[in-house]
Amino acid sequence: MAFLLAIDQGTTSSRAIVFATDGRVCGIGQREFTQYFPKPGWVEHDAREIWASQRAVIDEALAKANIPAAQIAAIGITNQRETTVAWDARTGEPIANAIVWQDRRTAGHCDALRAAGHAQTFQRKTGLLLDAYFSGTKLGWLLKNIPAAQKLASEGHLRFGTIDSWLIWKMTHGRVHTTDASNASRTLLFNIHTGDWDEELLALLEIPRSVLPKISASSEIVGYFDLNGAQIPIAGIAGDQQSALFGQGCHAPGMAKNTYGTGCFMLMNTGNVAVPSKSNLLTTTAWKIDRATDYALEGSVFMGGAVVQWLRDGLQIIESAPQVETLAASVPDAGGVMLVPAFAGLGAPHWDSYARGTILGLTRGSTKAHIARAALEAIAFQSAEVLIAMEADSGITLKELRVDGGATSNNLLLQFQADLLGVPVVRPKITETTALGAAYLAGLAVGIYKTKAEIASHWQRDRTFEPAMSRDEAQARMAKWAKAVARAKGWEEVE
Repeated sequence: MAFLLAIDQGTTSSRAIVFATDGRVCGIGQREFTQYFPKPGWVEHDAREIWASQRAVIDEALAKANIPAAQIAAIGITNQRETTVAWDARTGEPIANAIVWQDRRTAGHCDALRAAGHAQTFQRKTGLLLDAYFSGTKLGWLLKNIPAAQKLASEGHLRFGTIDSWLIWKMTHGRVHTTDASNASRTLLFNIHTGDWDEELLALLEIPRSVLPKISASSEIVGYFDLNGAQIPIAGIAGDQQSALFGQGCHAPGMAKNTYGTGCFMLMNTGNVAVPSKSNLLTTTAWKIDRATDYALEGSVFMGGAVVQWLRDGLQIIESAPQVETLAASVPDAGGVMLVPAFAGLGAPHWDSYARGTILGLTRGSTKAHIARAALEAIAFQSAEVLIAMEADSGITLKELRVDGGATSNNLLLQFQADLLGVPVVRPKITETTALGAAYLAGLAVGIYKTKAEIASHWQRDRTFEPAMSRDEAQARMAKWAKAVARAKGWEEVE
């Protein structure tokens, strides 16, 4: 019997999941790794620790599935997307810590590029907004600020990659330097219309083409990993949100999903049309299979489940993430408290690098339960803003929203989300859809699945949350949220 291995390298933990070919989870390994915050607004990871933790959880997942490596038919990789790694090709050693997608250090560089009139060029070619979120300016920062970077680049020894490229380099002992179209489309360097790195954008960001990986399809064999003596094809690659869209079976235009992970990421499939956004959303490559590219509209919310992590680790008002639902449910509502979790600025549809986290509406009667409830509601408010923009851009009225990610175990959150949106919110039986998408892409490449329709047939719903709030009340709540967001904007001084 064949199995599929998904490597799911996230922002706060490395995971590996063994799937049966019908999508059932057979074994999971997971390890958290260190988050570094060297300066306000800076977020870093140690790429070596990421690789070590990822390698360890692969063995954990195999042990829990109780299968030998030889029974793995293919490996799919899905990853935190814009996080930027640069390393020496000769040694395979990073030249600095990885700069994480949440990092805001290049906000000033983005402002300067905008002031010079380049924003439209970037948006037209990449589908992205000129923001510190994406990899291009992070790579530019490394090239300018790490002493060894320029010398290595000029000698042809520097390699850049998002986390997928870094893992593949390590898995193949430096034989393969590649990424897929979905990850490439998050760099500010990739032209989503031509499907290649763009010379004009490379020049604007002063990035030498020699450091960039080859661009592969999302479903093809790119190399082999020696897994405990078995040569396993690496056959699927997709950024985590595109992978979740694929794993949710959202293969037709107009289907949408929201992932509640560290951030919240809503994607709507737009088929073979790259729909330009007028609402500050992103147009992104969903996946490339064979020679066909599918696109998506995306709204990125920087702080989703990370808000709950902050309640646990920062405020210490809960001991574990699942406790937030019990605490929030102990009060009938948030008691007028609003929490805007702009800890790393605001993403879609605001894109304000200088916004900061804000709690409003506090009174002497406010308790930690009200703050916990306001935190959960904030996750839903941010996602609702994105969907409103998405419907405006696409002209499509959503019929249902498929959801996944760690926070979807929280029924209070999903019910409030359905109430705000006014459409059913559907949680699938298998919520590991990010990893599942990568496994499916790998299985498609090696012939375990013949078509996308066969993959979509495995999707099953667990529970549907029907909206129970009047539209008038939902609109009033959204208006109050907009007022709170306005208070949080532009808090930090522009550099």
